[in-house]
Amino acid sequence: MSWQPSASIDNIKRRAALLKTIRQFFDSKNVIEVDTPAMSQATTTDPHLHTFDTTFVGPGFANGKTLYLQTSPEFHMKRLLCAGSGAIYQICKSFRNEESGRYHNPEFTMLEWYQPNYTQADLVAEVDQLLQLTLSTEPCDKLTYQQVFIEYTGLDPLADSIAVIRDYALKEDLADFVANEQCKDTLLQLIFCFVIEPKIGLKRPIAISNFPASQASLARIDQDDPRVASRFEFYYCGVELANGFHELSDAQEQLTRFRQDNSVREREGLVAQPIDMNLISALEAGLPDCAGVALGIDRLLMLAMDAKQIKEVISFDVTIC
Repeated sequence: MSWQPSASIDNIKRRAALLKTIRQFFDSKNVIEVDTPAMSQATTTDPHLHTFDTTFVGPGFANGKTLYLQTSPEFHMKRLLCAGSGAIYQICKSFRNEESGRYHNPEFTMLEWYQPNYTQADLVAEVDQLLQLTLSTEPCDKLTYQQVFIEYTGLDPLADSIAVIRDYALKEDLADFVANEQCKDTLLQLIFCFVIEPKIGLKRPIAISNFPASQASLARIDQDDPRVASRFEFYYCGVELANGFHELSDAQEQLTRFRQDNSVREREGLVAQPIDMNLISALEAGLPDCAGVALGIDRLLMLAMDAKQIKEVISFDVTIC
């Protein structure tokens, strides 16, 4: 067993330099760096995310209290926003109990920030600015989710029936379960991953905006077109880099979405997760109109250093830590 780091010392130094550049970027915009807990009494209900948990047995919890390692600092950061923090960012460890591989490590570094009074378009422009600074990229391309599907597959994800989308997936021979899949979003995600992603953002980053309302997550539904949500993702060189929202501020709508997530979990044989009622209470107190985004620092570093594996840009990956 080797005790040596998975990243070279040169890459560790380059990582430190890039983090310094990111902090200078936000300092120049008067965005405050914050630090929130890595553990919480609640966690994400997203059926596609799997959490780590641990048991706290300190004073008052002799029988043990389950705590969850956070998949993102989002909920705590929104509580700060509701308390009046103003524009904030955080560079922190996040944890997802999923695969490890070329682009994945169960412990990874997340950059997340929130800008009051920003729209989806405003934040897309700011992410683009950060990528130009850190990766020396050209200004990004911009397409809606609907446009990118029509351009690369001929499908209209907002109008075509699940039967039409399933037939396309069958012709592409994407997965064994396609013929019996009853969820339109699952089929769309499969097509996006295997057909569209390899073809986009090859020369410059691309921002894909206005995801279907059924994939809104924590984003607002678009007032002009209720079929879509104010959600965007950034891709570059085959890598998904960032996921952002014009943030949902309606506490009851957010609670409904969390409950719907848990219903999906139960249908799929997954354990329902505890809902973060502190977040719901904070939203009831009032979340400022804002947009927020999460960006994978390790993936950004991979692109900056032309690394082929995530382990090349982190000190110790899961296989040797």
